[in-house]
Amino acid sequence: MTNKHLNKDIEPSNAVMTHTADTITDSDFVQSNYDIEIEPELQRESKSFWQDAWIQLKQNKLAIVGLIGLILIIILALVGPLISSHTYDEQNIEHRNLPAKIPVLDKVPFLPFNGHDGDVDAYKEAGAKENYWFGTDQLGRDLWARTWQGAQISLFIGIIAALLDIFIGVVYGAVSGFFGGRIDNFMQRFIEIIASIPNLIIVILFVIIFEPSIWTIILSMSITGWIGMSRIVRGEFLKLKNQEFVLASRTLGTSKLKQIFKHILPNALGPIVVTSMFTVPSAIFFEAFLSFIGIGVPAPRTSLGSLVNDGRQMLLIHPHELFIPATILSLLILFFYLFSDGLRDAFDPKMRK
Repeated sequence: MTNKHLNKDIEPSNAVMTHTADTITDSDFVQSNYDIEIEPELQRESKSFWQDAWIQLKQNKLAIVGLIGLILIIILALVGPLISSHTYDEQNIEHRNLPAKIPVLDKVPFLPFNGHDGDVDAYKEAGAKENYWFGTDQLGRDLWARTWQGAQISLFIGIIAALLDIFIGVVYGAVSGFFGGRIDNFMQRFIEIIASIPNLIIVILFVIIFEPSIWTIILSMSITGWIGMSRIVRGEFLKLKNQEFVLASRTLGTSKLKQIFKHILPNALGPIVVTSMFTVPSAIFFEAFLSFIGIGVPAPRTSLGSLVNDGRQMLLIHPHELFIPATILSLLILFFYLFSDGLRDAFDPKMRK
């Protein structure tokens, strides 16, 4: 086919396109029955940082499971000892080492904690008229009341130790990161000296010098527990102190105290909250370890670690005395870590969908 024939084939199309372009007007691009002056503007609903984090947290199923589990354990820790007919330190030698027996479930033969066979005989021999939901220990004390009383102590130690770590670590890290220079170098060298001392040695010294108590354990744990928080806060301050909004406030004559606590610290709350949530289970586990080796909460008060230590001696004969408090302790730490992981993902912009 020659160029002449090709031009003849193209010319009609060009004519049609030229004719169509000449007949198109502006009205052809306006949708019928549509007034752009009246139609509302479509905008995305604005959300704050915390609202967006909460939405992301709700979408994390494991984090919600951890949150619900924590709420249930906290409620049982507060209410559990109250609904028991025995106190955590009440001894009844005649009822020692009784197995777990839960009302209603004792009618179902294939469920645990049902009180069948040898369990029934044990209750009859002891002359126990009431059921012990978690059984009793070697001194005849109600394990239900002692387990939830121990959960109270473990939660109290973990939360108070975490609060002290937050307060000391935030203040120390904020001052170190904000001022920098020689002040920062001196404060970081001081942290390195403290961090070189093992925590166990500090706890043993505190127990020897002071009378063993809950507050002795909390204070000994707080001697070095705030170091991790201070380093995170210092890193956030080093990153934020040269941002435009901080420089603007400094130009306007804002005092250094206001720059620290009003402008920089609120923008570093995300990492602080996440780190504090990981601090609580770490403190609970460390307290359980101290109680397990015998330098924890003094008797007759108890914690989950003390109960695990007591149940270890009866593992081969009455394993429920070990497995019940160990299960509650494991679930408590697991739920904290699940919830903390969800918080970390919710506060991390890279993890958001």
